[in-house]
Amino acid sequence: MTTKTFTVPNISCGHCTHAIEMELGELAGVQSVKAEQETKQVTVAWGDPASWEKIQALLQEINYPPEGLIQIN
Repeated sequence: MTTKTFTVPNISCGHCTHAIEMELGELAGVQSVKAEQETKQVTVAWGDPASWEKIQALLQEINYPPEGLIQIN
């Protein structure tokens, strides 16, 4: 399992965090998603068949592109 924490500058409200958590949560292989409004940070844990490229592409598609990568586990 891979886990990454990154910043999503477009997060501005609870709807934003809910949308990110719901959309990424439906991606095959994603095991957990936690988005925080206050810090604008998102933590995603996944395994196959998900990949960082697929996660980034989905975030771009829903208009919440990731910016700074904070932590990789």
